[in-house]
Parts: sequence; structure tokens; C-alpha cells
Amino acid sequence: MSTAPVIAAVDGSEDSMRALEWALADARRRAAPLRVVHVRQYAAWGQADVLVAGPPEAEGDPVLDEVRSRLADRAELPAVEYVALEGVPGAVLPELGTDAQLLVLGSRGRGGFASLLLGSNGLAAARDAECPVVVVPPPGREVHGDGPAEPGPRVVVGLHADSPDEAVLAFAFAEAALRNARVQVIAAYPWPVQTWSAPGQSAPPPVDQNAVERETRALAQGFLAPHRKRHPEVRADAEALPGDAAGHLVAASRDAELVVVGRHRRRLLAPARMMGSVTQAVLLHAASPIAVVPPGAPEE
Repeated sequence: MSTAPVIAAVDGSEDSMRALEWALADARRRAAPLRVVHVRQYAAWGQADVLVAGPPEAEGDPVLDEVRSRLADRAELPAVEYVALEGVPGAVLPELGTDAQLLVLGSRGRGGFASLLLGSNGLAAARDAECPVVVVPPPGREVHGDGPAEPGPRVVVGLHADSPDEAVLAFAFAEAALRNARVQVIAAYPWPVQTWSAPGQSAPPPVDQNAVERETRALAQGFLAPHRKRHPEVRADAEALPGDAAGHLVAASRDAELVVVGRHRRRLLAPARMMGSVTQAVLLHAASPIAVVPPGAPEE
């Protein structure tokens, strides 16, 4: 296992304490150290006329003191490090991912509006961090649609059959292996297919939905093959479903261990980091923790 830490970002809110518990359990599974980080808002070094010698001391930070007290009597803790930083959390948190296995935070921080489904810090971290980011939602989110067909732990992953990201699939399989869970792969295809014809021209022949579904499932099975070989202990079931990818992933999040989605890869004409509409919708509405995985290196 890597010795890079699992990072839990805390600010004293209930959402961040739930994220701390999730990060603690994941650090145990990974045999990794846990780094608990509190970013103090509005840093002195962010002011043009003030110089600061270094970061604040972790000792005496009330948020970190609360976490220490919370973990004081826990048995079998991993190695825990406490770090206090100053700055704008939305800018500082993504930078923490450069030397971490995972960055974990809650849906909303202490300073967020209660009506927000996802705070700006979580959005910035999920969009910009170099490592996978897990956002832990509040309990009680309702999702619509049918529940899982069978009981048991599941890791749900979204697969874009036209442009799959190997990093997303690799992360989903690795997490499932750590959790003794199966992988539920959701490969959505656009349906109904929109067809147009110019006035006076005959319409193109109708598209056979069954054929599209079979092709999508076949593509998904092919993309899963190397990951099944790498993790023979992990069962993976691929589902080809019509229509709204985000809706299918949100519905599958009920009672799931984790939902795994990817970010958009940077493009020549769109160099900024982007998450995409499906990932944003899953972050806003999924009932289970959501892992946003940065894209892998593009293939030659």
C-alpha cells in the first residue's frame, strides 16, 4: 500500500465530522496514515500588507482540538497527523491532493448556506484536486427509482462507452476490492435518438434500441476485461441503460458504498478543469458518498 495519507478536511461542522469518520475507515482499509486538516478562512498572508513566518500551529486550533477529543478513546487508529493551514479553503484544499491518496470532505462547510446541496469548497476540490476527492453527503437524501436488484455491498461507477476513462474504472475496482464489494457499472446510451430530415426528404430508418443496447453492453464488457483480470476477486456487473446517465447513477446510489464518477479531460479548446453535467448532478443528488476521480493520462 502507498504511504501517502488519506486527508480529511474538517471545519467543525457536522458534515465535516461525517467526512472524518468516512476518511478514518478508509485509511484503515488502505493501511494508510490519516491527515486531518483545518483551513482557517481569510489568512493573514492573503493580505497584501502582512507577512507571516509560516503556517499556524496545530496546537490550540479549536477545530483540531475537537477532533483530537473525538478520537482520543478510539482503538486501532492509524497514524494521525493534525495540520492547521490558513487561506481560502476553496484554493487551499485542492492543493492538498498533490501528495495524498484521497481527499475527503463533507457536502457543506460551517460557512455554507443551509439551502446549498454542495458547498463551494467541495465543488472546487472535486474539480481541481490532483487526487480522487470523496464528498460525503448528509444522511437522508431521497433518491427515486428502483433499489438494487440484490443485497450486498456495491461500488457504482459510471462508464461513458464512447470515451471511457481507465482511471475511473481502476479506482472503482480498487475500492470494491478493499470493501469486498461488487462493482455495478452503469453505461447509459442516448435514447430516444433524435433524427431530422430536410423538407421533402424521407426520414432515415429508425434506430433499433435493442441493437444500441447490445452494442453498449458489449463495449462496456470489453473495457472491463483488463480490470477483471487485475482484480479477479471482484465481481463486476455491467448495465446498459437508456437515457439520463446522472439519473441512473443517482438511483443506483441508494444503499451503495460509493459512487465513482470522473472529471472531463482537458481539451485544446477547453483547457480549464471541468467536471461535466453528469458529475455535478451526481454530487448534488446521490445518497451515498461520491468519489470524483481526475482523468488519467491520455493514451498515445
